[in-house]
Amino acid sequence: MNILIVDQNRADRKNICGILENWGYHIDIAHDTNEALEKIGSDTFFIIVDHETPGLNPLVFLKSSIQKNSEAKILFTSQTASVENAVNAVKSGALDYIVKPVEEDYLRLTIDKIQQDKAPIKKTVQKKKTKIITNDPKMKQILDMIRQVADSSASIMVQGESGTGKELVARYIHENSNRNQKPFVAVNCAALPESLLESELFGHEKGAFTGAISRKAGKFELANGGTLLLDEITEMQIGLQSKLLRVIQEREVDRVGGTSPISVDIRIIATTNRDIKSYIKEGEFREDLYYRLNVIPVHIPSLKERFSDIPILIEHFIKKFNELDGRNVKTLTDSALNLLKGFPFKGNVREMENIIHRAVLLCSGDKIEKKDLLLENGVATEGSIMENRAENSSTNEEFLTGPLKEVEKKMIFHTLGKTEGNRTHAAKILGISVRTLRNKLNEYKSNQ
Repeated sequence: MNILIVDQNRADRKNICGILENWGYHIDIAHDTNEALEKIGSDTFFIIVDHETPGLNPLVFLKSSIQKNSEAKILFTSQTASVENAVNAVKSGALDYIVKPVEEDYLRLTIDKIQQDKAPIKKTVQKKKTKIITNDPKMKQILDMIRQVADSSASIMVQGESGTGKELVARYIHENSNRNQKPFVAVNCAALPESLLESELFGHEKGAFTGAISRKAGKFELANGGTLLLDEITEMQIGLQSKLLRVIQEREVDRVGGTSPISVDIRIIATTNRDIKSYIKEGEFREDLYYRLNVIPVHIPSLKERFSDIPILIEHFIKKFNELDGRNVKTLTDSALNLLKGFPFKGNVREMENIIHRAVLLCSGDKIEKKDLLLENGVATEGSIMENRAENSSTNEEFLTGPLKEVEKKMIFHTLGKTEGNRTHAAKILGISVRTLRNKLNEYKSNQ
């Protein structure tokens, strides 16, 4: 049984292929719609199509695919959320339309749904256990507390700065609970507009709105028996918060357009990097919802509060990227390590991971040197990163000359070029969120 991936972006293809091949599926790759239609066979049961594929007409592609294999299900993916595109895709017969990156848990649930008469993939796949690297006494105390409460159904609020590993902690909680054989479903509350988020969370009935041509189960139903992660909960609109509160209280959901509630049994974990109490004070977050979610509070310390973790995290990331990129870096020089020990790491563990990844790729020997870190006076020099350490310093100087907004714009577009337009990877390199990157690009477009 084959899965066909239609996507020009190498990084995105690599991500999806890595997941599916581990599950034992044969993967076909196509770079455009013509090649895709040639590769659709009788054993193709699932097709994942990038909505930005050049020359793609979703309606035409869907009709042509059905002619080749009427049983194949089609999932559209995109770098940006678009209500219009989502509605049109589903209305035309697509299984779903989601924002990249495609997550492992979503793929598992989707394929399980397609293969209802077969054993669920999660029962045949040995999933890697989440590992949290730490020597810090405070972090170890947090992990001990998490294991102690993991089997309860109490809601958990995980707070901490951006990049501290809040989602990793949420997965750790799930895997150490008695729900670990059931789904772990993650929802990024900041990635979807309110109109789509409600349907994503609660599902909808056929005919509930324009484009709702079939019933769709929401994330609450998909997570039934397991854990639902509500990431960036403070980004949820106040109107939707009241509906979420009712679900938590009643343990049942109402699909959009539904006539009767559906019982659900889930553990909810919410995360935020914001000062949630200031949101409550300003009327942007419901206080009663906060108390429902904050039954067990977990605060993840920043990296500067976990100073003893810096060396072991560096060692972990060097090993990780050696395996990923086929390198043989052994360690850092003393001067490079001392520089990192004094680095502020405003992006915490995520920022460290990015710095070590770059250093492993740029290292010419088996030891990472100070110059490989691309740090200058304790500050990451993104301009140097994007110029790929060009030997011509005058080119770099010209690149970084001009008004700050123009330099920022050059950096963003250059990085997008280096990542073949992949916004997720570009945002990671730049040290900003995908949402911030999207807002910047919209701003540039409106000023044209």
